[in-house]
Amino acid sequence: MKTYIKKDLIDRVAEQTGVRLVDSSRMVDALFQVLRDVMSEPGPDCRIEIRDFGVFEVKQTRAKPNARNPRTNELVYVPARRKTHFRPGKHLKEALRRLREDESQPEGQAPKEPDPVVHQLPATQPISRELMADG
Repeated sequence: MKTYIKKDLIDRVAEQTGVRLVDSSRMVDALFQVLRDVMSEPGPDCRIEIRDFGVFEVKQTRAKPNARNPRTNELVYVPARRKTHFRPGKHLKEALRRLREDESQPEGQAPKEPDPVVHQLPATQPISRELMADG
């Protein structure tokens, strides 16, 4: 697994935008600082929705007064806290799905095209028996 660090992101932003590395560094630093500031603001919950990318959420957890230490089986109190969560957006999910499908294809074999009838149906509608019988 490749680990990307902030410098890698700075390099890519500079490459894609055509700005100098120092300006790219300022942009990336500013974005991360704003995300940190918004997510650490007082209040129980926070939601940052970035269309086509995903949603960052900060949620309050409940205290657990009767939790157990698994090693000693002793009762311990776990205080309430705030936790972060990221949910990928539609475009990111689709890109990850395509990548997974491409990796599962044997070399030299073209990816299988989706069935056009099934592909056009909204995800909330069940496939009718007539459509299934046609295939």
